Amino acid sequence: MIRKIRRTSKLLTKKYEKEHYHQPGTLPGTIIIDENAEQPIIFLIDYNQTNFIREQITNPEDCLNYLDTESVSWVDVQGLGNRDILERLGKVFDLHPLVLEDVVNMTERPKIEDYEDQLLIIARMVVPKEKGYGFYSEQVSLVLAKYYLLTVQEEAEHDCLEGVRVRIEKNKGIIRKAGADYLAYSLLDAIIDGFFPVLELYGEQIEELEQEVIIRPTPQTLRKIYQIRRELLQLRRAIWPQRDAINSLIRDGSELIGDEVRIYLRDCYDHTVQVMDMVETYRELSSGLMDVYLSAVSNKMNEIMKLLTVVSSIFIPLTFVAGIYGMNFNTEKSPYNMPELNWYWGYPLCLAFMAMIAGILIFFFWRRGWLNNSVDINKHD
Repeated sequence: MIRKIRRTSKLLTKKYEKEHYHQPGTLPGTIIIDENAEQPIIFLIDYNQTNFIREQITNPEDCLNYLDTESVSWVDVQGLGNRDILERLGKVFDLHPLVLEDVVNMTERPKIEDYEDQLLIIARMVVPKEKGYGFYSEQVSLVLAKYYLLTVQEEAEHDCLEGVRVRIEKNKGIIRKAGADYLAYSLLDAIIDGFFPVLELYGEQIEELEQEVIIRPTPQTLRKIYQIRRELLQLRRAIWPQRDAINSLIRDGSELIGDEVRIYLRDCYDHTVQVMDMVETYRELSSGLMDVYLSAVSNKMNEIMKLLTVVSSIFIPLTFVAGIYGMNFNTEKSPYNMPELNWYWGYPLCLAFMAMIAGILIFFFWRRGWLNNSVDINKHD
């Protein structure tokens, strides 16, 4: 079972690498477009303390009218299925070829790259699935400038940034009074907070598996445990470099991040530490569940062997008696003939003797508590 699960995981990993990673020798700045990627949808939000504009645009060049104004412009691109639009976005925002490569190719590790007048922030966003357990994971790239913020997402369906959009529209908090750096912080904070609902679901699933492992472990239970461990490892790989990236924003003196926003980023950093602690705790619990599962299966097998040993121990002396009684040599010339073979009550007396032996053994096993343990193996509170 474990080998089969690991083999399936390796095949999926190889498939992912084949579809997303560069081939050896690929030129820097090469853009890889996934054939299954969604067509990009571009949303523009432009705001200041008094004005607010939210619209969907079709041509990337329409953003030029908003980039040089002192109002904050948030251009949100959802989908990566059109090379022409992405290259035009690169020209409109004057993106470095390596920036455009990192933004489009969705295999980047969360990181921070400073390009003087632009700051590239790559983060990993997770959203819980609508039904059951598990999560959707996608890369979110943020290109921060003085008066605008460009975000690029893999798809439009799964998003945890709607709360920020609502705050901007309804003018809640200080987001309409602050600059683009505060908007970048707000998005990062929403992305980090999106890990908590996912981890809560895993906490519930681990509690259910604890009862299942103790009461009635099955091969499906082992599959669930292994799947949880793999998914928690994915969460760990996503949040660990994100903590370093946020710490870099706080520590490094980028001119695009104000001192006041760095204070807010400290709170965001604390949230990443909390997420990491929860992930590590659940990983330890899942590893413990694996040990408990193996112990439960081993104990169950020991109880079964104990029950079979008890049954065999009862029938061994009966078989011995039946074997001796079955040597029915009744030769008149032999001095070692068995006179009991000619007894009228020999057969019922032999059965009674065998029943007495079995009863004595059963009573002895019962007094030692062996029968109770064997019988109550599947009982639980």
